[in-house]
Amino acid sequence: MQLVNFMEEAVRNALEELLTEPAYKSLELDEKAQWDVIAFALNHLPPRYVVTEKGRLYTRAEELKQQFKTDIVVELSKAIQHVKANPR
Repeated sequence: MQLVNFMEEAVRNALEELLTEPAYKSLELDEKAQWDVIAFALNHLPPRYVVTEKGRLYTRAEELKQQFKTDIVVELSKAIQHVKANPR
């Protein structure tokens, strides 16, 4: 068994999708900036820890809910603005 924060996977996937959208395509986020965005967003979202495959499937079903996706996109948008305004 392995303890996994499902939210981390969901945020990484959402960022990949977001960066392909026309509004965000012009952003030039290098790998370090992308990790900063992910970390910032994760610090503002509740963790979703799973241990079993059943837990993963249940959480994946929750991911399909619109509010779950909306919360992630909102936090990613804030994170992108923050990282762009405060580059390392």
